[in-house]
Amino acid sequence: MQRFLVRTLITAIAIFVVVMILPWVEVESPLSLLVTAIILGLLNAILRPLLIFLTLPITVLSFGLFVFVINGLILYLVAALVPGFRLANFGVAILAAFLISLISWAINWLIRDSIA
Repeated sequence: MQRFLVRTLITAIAIFVVVMILPWVEVESPLSLLVTAIILGLLNAILRPLLIFLTLPITVLSFGLFVFVINGLILYLVAALVPGFRLANFGVAILAAFLISLISWAINWLIRDSIA
């Protein structure tokens, strides 16, 4: 449970940073930010592996780049599900998903020794 909370907090921080960087991504309140992080974590755990499996031929043909589209699709779905979290369009969703992944990876790398 502690690991889920840490990952959710890291995701929330990454989403907040992306909101500060990209003007096309909006979050209305801290509660919306937290709900967005939780829903994104759940969909990444449940839906992402299924989508990657179903689109494996396209992913292989694109040398793995189609995973960015899958990540953007999941983030776009989160924006549709969570009131108070908005994305301008699907292209922004792909860019924001990439940045969220990159920032989350960087934060995980910085604190990797303390959450083991």
